[in-house]
Amino acid sequence: MINKVVKDAIEATKDIKDGMTLMLGGFGLCGIPENTIRALVDKGVKNLTCISNNAGVDGFGIGLMLEKRQVKKMISSYVGENAEFERQLLSGELEVELIPQGTLASRCMASGYGMPAIFTPAGVGTEVADGKETRNFNGKDYLMEMAFEADFAIVKAWKGDSAGNLVYRLTARNFNPVMAMAGKITIAEVEEIVELGELDPDHIHTPGIFVHRIFQGKNYEKRIEQRTLRERI
Repeated sequence: MINKVVKDAIEATKDIKDGMTLMLGGFGLCGIPENTIRALVDKGVKNLTCISNNAGVDGFGIGLMLEKRQVKKMISSYVGENAEFERQLLSGELEVELIPQGTLASRCMASGYGMPAIFTPAGVGTEVADGKETRNFNGKDYLMEMAFEADFAIVKAWKGDSAGNLVYRLTARNFNPVMAMAGKITIAEVEEIVELGELDPDHIHTPGIFVHRIFQGKNYEKRIEQRTLRERI
């Protein structure tokens, strides 16, 4: 069995270069690859196209990369918590492609499955459909959306083993599994690396065949975007 463990995020990202396309897993700030993002910020790589459900927040997650002007284009579903993102968008400094969450997930899935495109009713008859092919199936129009082509998929899991098998926890399972399948090279950072065979095969969410590098992260903040508390009665 191939041992896919690398020392840290610096080693895992050693061949990520300017101009590449990256997928970054997570849902909001939950399950994002915090260590790898910090390594990319320190590395200073630029002109990136980032595919992610969200664009981080000011001072955290992908927001750190935006502050350093490392992102050329952002492909996302939800971007409402980042003032710097808004500023760059409105000033024309940042290219942005907003995509419905289902379409984003399906385009990741299609890439992982080896499919060139999907057909979806989302966006038909809107500006989203401009310049794209539409087909009619059983009397209903569908928009053709191309599968993503990402140089790297960067995901975060709860546990993993040396073969790259991954288990996600709760909400962190959103987007991470479909992105893990879709990158030409997949980097996984995990909270804990366990011995090979320790993970229950029936509980593995991402088989190791999709993962090329894995490392154990540290100092996770696991921030919450909007903390809402009710008053005690």
